[in-house]
Amino acid sequence: MGPNGSGKSTLVNCISGIYTPEQGKIFLEGVDITGKAPHEIVRLGIGRTFQIPAPFNALTVADNLLVCGHSNQGERFGTALVKNTWQEYEKSLVDEMLSILQVVGLEDKCDARAGELSGGQLKLLELGRLLMLGVKVMVVDEPVGGVNPLLAHEILSHIKNVRDKLGITCLMVEHRLDIVMRYVDYVWVLAGGRVLCSGTPGEVVKTKELYEVYLTKG
Repeated sequence: MGPNGSGKSTLVNCISGIYTPEQGKIFLEGVDITGKAPHEIVRLGIGRTFQIPAPFNALTVADNLLVCGHSNQGERFGTALVKNTWQEYEKSLVDEMLSILQVVGLEDKCDARAGELSGGQLKLLELGRLLMLGVKVMVVDEPVGGVNPLLAHEILSHIKNVRDKLGITCLMVEHRLDIVMRYVDYVWVLAGGRVLCSGTPGEVVKTKELYEVYLTKG
């Protein structure tokens, strides 16, 4: 967390391969991923969402998840005509999609078009698409930005559910301190591109640096 201009989105863009950092290194499970292309980073296990969701609006919620399935032999010219090479995979992909919809709370929207969803539901759809990619780390940029407090708690509860049930790490950028603090394990506060302070939520809310930086920016 941190005020506007503190470097949060820049950090996320470096981690996800959109930017290449001028200094420093980025590691995933001991592997240097600095400067790798976004699609390479996704294959290694890091996926990210954006502040403004961008689904395929004309497709259903189910199809938005299914298109994120990868390594489908049916999409390759050499094996597409041999049904046995991809039929079972696609059946397992549908099962996985249905399971993920339950995890993110969109099972009742399975056949709805993405363009019909509310802003909060689109945030949940973004989480579902990350899970379909099989990521180890979700980098989530302002998951409750612009949604009402009740829905914000619902979205964060689903993120916590993903962590607890699937063991997936979530790195979250968020401004709404009053809501997000009860859901996170550890907090880093950025200011001017540097870590101003860090610790558990209980430790960070007691640091004067946190309040000073927001008051200064305010």
